[in-house]
Amino acid sequence: MEIVISNSTSKPIYEQITSQIKEMIMNGELKTGDPIPSMRSLARTIHVSVITVQKAYEDLQRDGFIETTVGRGSFVAARNKEFIQEEQRKKIEEHLLTAAETARINGIKLEKLVELLKLFYMED
Repeated sequence: MEIVISNSTSKPIYEQITSQIKEMIMNGELKTGDPIPSMRSLARTIHVSVITVQKAYEDLQRDGFIETTVGRGSFVAARNKEFIQEEQRKKIEEHLLTAAETARINGIKLEKLVELLKLFYMED
């Protein structure tokens, strides 16, 4: 499992860890039951504080992505299909918000934006 931390972003390190692990789970790179590194191990690997990794793991556990068992470690939680779909919808909404704001700022009419979306959405 490779986590890449960027110092050139305003996003906190624990959020970078959280979002990358979520992405690995969402795209199937990490599957239900797969172990994830211990907090100490990951902290050592990416050269951050254990407290930072702990915050990321707490968020992942709260959001239902991982399960942690004392003495056994942390594992990818059994995925709920509806939960995964909701996470994907959130991601789509973020992208659409950015597209809508960019279009509005640049004077692109809603009809043109919808037309572009339909063009990109077309299945082959």
